Amino acid sequence: MKLNKTAVHELEKCYAIAPLHYQNKEHILVAAEKVNKCLLFDLDGNLEDTIWDEPGGTMSMVQVPGSDGWFLATHQFYSPNDGAKAHIVLVRPSEAGWTVTNISDLPFCHRFSILKGKDQNYLIACTIKGAHEYKEDWRTPGAIYVAELPADIENYNENHQIVWTKLLDGLFHNHGYATDTENGSEYALVGTDNGVFKAVPPEKKGETWTLAQLTREEASDMVAVDFDQDGQKELITIAPFHGDHIKIYHKNETGVYENVWECPFTTEMAHAIWPVDDRTVLIGHRKGERRTMAFYYKDGYQVEVLEEHTGAANLFSFVKDGKIRVVATNREINEIAFYDLEK
Repeated sequence: MKLNKTAVHELEKCYAIAPLHYQNKEHILVAAEKVNKCLLFDLDGNLEDTIWDEPGGTMSMVQVPGSDGWFLATHQFYSPNDGAKAHIVLVRPSEAGWTVTNISDLPFCHRFSILKGKDQNYLIACTIKGAHEYKEDWRTPGAIYVAELPADIENYNENHQIVWTKLLDGLFHNHGYATDTENGSEYALVGTDNGVFKAVPPEKKGETWTLAQLTREEASDMVAVDFDQDGQKELITIAPFHGDHIKIYHKNETGVYENVWECPFTTEMAHAIWPVDDRTVLIGHRKGERRTMAFYYKDGYQVEVLEEHTGAANLFSFVKDGKIRVVATNREINEIAFYDLEK
């Protein structure tokens, strides 16, 4: 496999990546972790607009379903040590520019997204911790919160905010988050020191969420892919929190996930993780050699180093003109990079 760089932009502490459908075209959003910009690109990596100049602190962004360029984003989560003012904003295009409205104060909100239900869309948000008094204070665990996505989201603001229900608490280093589909329904995976959890929204409006614990070993981040194409998705995890071990778990005949493989070398502060397809996962780590790697299955689980000295915080891929395109926020060198991936 090979990554061929096609476009490069500079953004200090670049971090979050998300797709955005706007003005009948597909775009890519990239935002910074610290006080800095959110930028809008076309799929070829050409800069089209600046959404905001600050405050930044953006961990997650997701489009409002069915909208033309509306999206939600976190603001002011600058780090686990500086996330007490974190909140979720609604961003909308207008003739005068982009409007940004606070719709939910949610301290230490690290990841969130929208899950599409059959007759209702749902918000799910994860707080990395619950309180903070000093640097590296991890005494208070985080939680998973859920809410119905209001149909009139544009009417929510600082004085009329989203009302959350706590789905699960007691979660330490509540960092990992991914979404997937199963039998046509969307669900969320949440990675914590307590293990990996699966949260499924209600089948019908007004019913309860389904929550299951898939592993009991700590996981900083994870995704689910069917590497060996046996019809059961494996979990590939980064462990521990901001850790240096990549592990693969396979579901056995009793439905239990067992650790069946581990990367033969360590990956200091592994962080970025993205499933290119149902057989390949890209992972980047932010310290040491700062590699971007591909994990796949061919006569067993394999790993291939694609790039070094970049330090991706997040990765995202899509298909355009028959080619796999990859976007990376190479945070450690302040580089937004667009690539073609040769498989």
